[in-house]
Amino acid sequence: MHKTVIAALVSAAALSPLAAHAAGMMKQGLWDMTMKSDAMASRPALTPQQQEMMRQRGIAMPQMQDGAMVTKFCVSKEMAERDHPPAMSQNRMGCETKNFKRSSNGYSADLVCDGPNMQGTGTIKGTFSGNESFASTYDFKGTAHGHPVNTHQETSGKWVSADCGSVKPPPLSK
Repeated sequence: MHKTVIAALVSAAALSPLAAHAAGMMKQGLWDMTMKSDAMASRPALTPQQQEMMRQRGIAMPQMQDGAMVTKFCVSKEMAERDHPPAMSQNRMGCETKNFKRSSNGYSADLVCDGPNMQGTGTIKGTFSGNESFASTYDFKGTAHGHPVNTHQETSGKWVSADCGSVKPPPLSK
C-alpha cells in the first residue's frame, strides 16, 4: 500500500503545475504550491529514493504544513508562453492529458493513465485570479501498482517572485 500512496502523491504533485498551466495565465517565476489530498492525510514519510524521484521531475522537496504538501515551483518563460500544457512527467507515469480546454479565467482536462504502474481516469479543473494565483481540483480513480486508488486533490498556487533562485523549472517535452 505504501507504493500506492507514493504513486498517487508523486503523480498528483507532478501534474499539479501541469494542471495549472495555460498560456498567459501563469506568470513566469517562482510559485508557492499547496496541495491537499485525501491520500496525504495518511501519507508515510518519503524514502530518500522517492525524494530523489521527485527532484528529478522538477519538484522541489515539499514540506508538510497543516496536512498539506507545500512546495516551490519554477515557471519558465517557455512554460508561461505555451498555448498548451507541457507533458512533463505524465508519459513516465503512463498518463496522457486529453480534452484540454481553456476559458477566460480557467481550464479543464481529462487524464487517462494506461501505464504499467498506473491505470485509470481523472479530471482536472481550475480557475485563475489574475496571473498570480490559481486554485484547482484533481480527481483520479483507478489503480496504482495494482492497488485501487480513488483520490481527490485540491491545489492552490501563488506567484512569489520573478526570480526562481535555486528552484529549477522542470524539463519540458513537446
